[in-house]
Parts: sequence; C-alpha cells; structure tokens
Amino acid sequence: MHRIPSPAFGPIAVVLASVLLVGCASPGVRNPSGTGVTVLKADEQGFVAGTGVESQDIVSVSDKMARGILETPQIQQAQGQPRVVLLPIENNTRFAINKDILLTRVRARLNSQTRGKVLFLARERMAALEKEQQLKQSGQVTAGSDPNLVEFQGADFFLTGRLDGSTTRNSRGVSDYVLYTFQLIDARTSVIIWEDLAEIKKQGLDDAAYR
Repeated sequence: MHRIPSPAFGPIAVVLASVLLVGCASPGVRNPSGTGVTVLKADEQGFVAGTGVESQDIVSVSDKMARGILETPQIQQAQGQPRVVLLPIENNTRFAINKDILLTRVRARLNSQTRGKVLFLARERMAALEKEQQLKQSGQVTAGSDPNLVEFQGADFFLTGRLDGSTTRNSRGVSDYVLYTFQLIDARTSVIIWEDLAEIKKQGLDDAAYR
C-alpha cells in the first residue's frame, strides 16, 4: 500500500503560505481617517483634483515663464546682471489660491539655473533691511562698510502677472478656463519687454474647494 505524501510541504503549500503571509502583512502607514497617503511628484495630478489651479499647473506654467524670460534678448544680451523686482500677481479667478507661489517658483528656477545671470531684489524684506541699516548707523551693531552709504539697489525690471478665469456650470458638471499671463517691464521706460501666456481648461463632474 502506497502512502500519499502530505501536501503540506509541496510547492502548492509553499505558494499558499506565501499568499497568507502577504495577506497578513501590515498595510503601511495610514492617516487617522484610515485613508492611505500617496506621495506624488508636484507635476502629477492626483485623485484629489478639481477644475482649478493645482500643483501640476503651477509647475508647468512657472517652468514655461522661466524659460521665456531667459530667452528674452534684454536678459540674454544684458551687460552686467539685470536686477528684477517681483510685483504681486492679480487673481481674477474664482479660486482662492496663493498667488505668490507662481512668481516664487519662477524666481527660484531662475536663481538655481542661471547662476547669477539675473538678480532678484528682496523688496518684500525692506522693513527688515531698513531696520538693520538703522542699527548699523546708530552703532548698535557692527558694519562691514560705511553704514551711511545707501547701497540698496534699484530695479531694472519688474516681473508681474495675472490670472483670469471663466466658468461654465450646469447639471452635467463644471468647466473652468484659466488664462495665465506674465510680463517683464522695463523700470526706466515702462515698456513691456516680454510677455507670455499659458491656458488651461478643465472639466469635471464635481467641484472642489480650494484654500
């Protein structure tokens, strides 16, 4: 009489055991609501999306504007290092967004890639800079140069932009069109020496809240 070998140690049993082990494995880190967290690149659209201004739009638009500024003859052929001041962006869309994030990313891209070809002036920090100058002039802190000299530099160009939007909504969903325009303005003549645009249109069944 032949004994039938136990299947517990056969290849099928090994596969089943592996499946059971995988099934019992930890599902990973989850947030308090029980929903898993997915890490995405900034230029990727996630499953939490709406028809408004989102990270992938900010990345693509700011990259395009940075390239356009670098290709401008007044920048490419400039003698010395052009000084640029950022002016606030106008937001004429229905979305509550951080407007400055677009220009901040353009500035960061240019600063990281041009190695001083273009210089940006920190006008938004003027209060702190003026206070530091006053402390040096009063002798409360040391100064590496004559504190009475006005060394704050003037702008050669202003960089600014605006966002304009159009929305269509009915029982089938919502559609949003956003026009991004940016300008580089000569601070001496007020001439717009460069301008570019980007257009993005999205449609969806549900609206989303933007903060």
